[in-house]
Amino acid sequence: MDKMTDIKLVKQLTKTRDQFNVEISKRVLGQQEVIDHILIALLCKGHTLLVGVPGLAKTLLIKSIAELLDLNFSRIQFTPDLMPSDITGTEIIEEDKNSGKREFRFFKGPIFGNIVLADEINRTPPKTQSALLEAMQEHKVTTAGQTYVLEEPFFVLATQNPIEQEGTYPLPEAQLDRFMFNIKIDYPSHEDEVSIVKSTTSEEDQILNTIISRNDLVLYQDLVRRVPIADNVVDFAVNLVSKTRPKSDKSSSTIKEWIDWGAGPRASQYLVLGAKAKAILDGRPAPEIDDIKAMAKPVLRHRLITNFNAEAEGLSTDDILIKLLEES
Repeated sequence: MDKMTDIKLVKQLTKTRDQFNVEISKRVLGQQEVIDHILIALLCKGHTLLVGVPGLAKTLLIKSIAELLDLNFSRIQFTPDLMPSDITGTEIIEEDKNSGKREFRFFKGPIFGNIVLADEINRTPPKTQSALLEAMQEHKVTTAGQTYVLEEPFFVLATQNPIEQEGTYPLPEAQLDRFMFNIKIDYPSHEDEVSIVKSTTSEEDQILNTIISRNDLVLYQDLVRRVPIADNVVDFAVNLVSKTRPKSDKSSSTIKEWIDWGAGPRASQYLVLGAKAKAILDGRPAPEIDDIKAMAKPVLRHRLITNFNAEAEGLSTDDILIKLLEES
């Protein structure tokens, strides 16, 4: 596409974002930064992990976004007894009524959707969690020697409750790395909670209008890839990720003291893509270093492994990232 067409698309996307926010506020109040980050991830074709205590409308938020995007929505409730075939699908023997022959037929599982809600993903064993790996990375499913390509666009939006330790299974690092963002959802403000209580204890059931069509979403995703970015902004992103690695000559004493493992190259890619998407959502033609910094926490917080020193001092990855950004 030519430059003028891209400029028009940027203006259209900025207007669409405003409509998107107005529409989703009918059902989900507050959490604006969370909504912005999910929209950025969708534009970047990235998967998102939402972490928050029960009752913060994580599931409602994802279902509402699916309605606004005119995409097929599918939900998987993760439980300790969930099997991989419950996610990908299963083969069942069927008998042909005319010939009497029996043959296997594949019945697609809930992974075959455009937006897949993986609810309480850490409540199922690693074997079942791994059933998501190929789908998230390759956008396809292999079962019984057959490969099935998932329909585009395809997103996994997973939820996780941090306080439920008993009966939970931590996500393996390989799977965590496939999530573009790890987004923390906090309690609403007093004003927002008052509004939430009023709206959810009345008889009104808000119907949401579709804001972004499937075709427009694909156009916006392609647009993100074409957004120009200055070399110094890319260098800042790569340097920031390098500084999270304790063995790097660029890392500070802070990282060497508190981190066992840093982020890989995928983090640099997501920082740049996220910065591009944030810029055009704000109506700007190109991202700046501040956009990279704004993406740092959701992109990096699940890619750093803290050591005993950090745990002993009660430091979270967010605490360490704040110090890292101050030093950068």
